Amino acid sequence: MFLDYLALFFLIFASLAIFYGIIAIHDIPYEIAKKRNHPHLEAIHYAGWVSLFTLHVIWPFLWIWATLWHKENGWGNGNHQKDSRALQNLNAISDQVPELQASTRKLEAEVARLSQELQILSTQLRTKADIDTGMDKHTGATNRKVKETYNGINDFGDLCLRLRGYFQAV
Repeated sequence: MFLDYLALFFLIFASLAIFYGIIAIHDIPYEIAKKRNHPHLEAIHYAGWVSLFTLHVIWPFLWIWATLWHKENGWGNGNHQKDSRALQNLNAISDQVPELQASTRKLEAEVARLSQELQILSTQLRTKADIDTGMDKHTGATNRKVKETYNGINDFGDLCLRLRGYFQAV
């Protein structure tokens, strides 16, 4: 009689432990999905409850579904989301390259033209400055206007050379 009650106790204990184990096991994919911040978290949780009624036939698929998502990488092992963003950025930048090259060529041509014009004006001004830098007959002073103009052209020439160096560096 004692052994009958002991066997009944073990039978009830084992059935409760198995029932609790099944309930605890069905939530493992949900916990994995929650830890990984899965976008289908609720669907995995509901499918886990449904798997209780199907005797956990779909449970391995839930495990795979929950483990495929990575917060940093997205689906699978690769970093496809970051790669696609980088590819989009690269495409946007590569679309701008021909426009930038064309504008750089225009600016280089403009700088070259301005440099030639500056050289012509500089030689003309030197020629004129050599003639006009003597003493003024009436006032006895040097011709300041010519010297200021000549210095202004030199400053402009320095600016053009700086701009030319800047555009060559770019």
